[in-house]
Amino acid sequence: MNRFKIFALAAVAAICFAVTAAKTQAQVAVEIGAAPECPYGYYDVAPYDCAPYGYYGPEWFTGGIFIGAGPWFHGPAGFHGHVNNHFHPEHGYNGPKPARGEKPDPNKHLDKIEHFKGNEVRDGRGHVGKK
Repeated sequence: MNRFKIFALAAVAAICFAVTAAKTQAQVAVEIGAAPECPYGYYDVAPYDCAPYGYYGPEWFTGGIFIGAGPWFHGPAGFHGHVNNHFHPEHGYNGPKPARGEKPDPNKHLDKIEHFKGNEVRDGRGHVGKK
């Protein structure tokens, strides 16, 4: 009977300890590295390949510099900008894309893209918005 009391007391103590144990939250830090160096910006979804000239509208560039997309997005809160999704691989685009590190063509202006055909609005974080 003495063993039963010890066992019961140990079980009650274990249950009390389990109930009062502090809950911890895991923190996960993901190091994403530097943004891809692409002359006309990069897609806002993995694998973040370089986007061709004409995919992003002029509002995606400030002083000729891409404001970023995906994990490197540094545009204003609530930003939504036009893209031409015909140049997006998710819509079947298989054409030429610039390589990472390639320099932009000086004749292709980023702040005034002539004949730009924006047909989708995106938020820079991989989400399609409302036109």
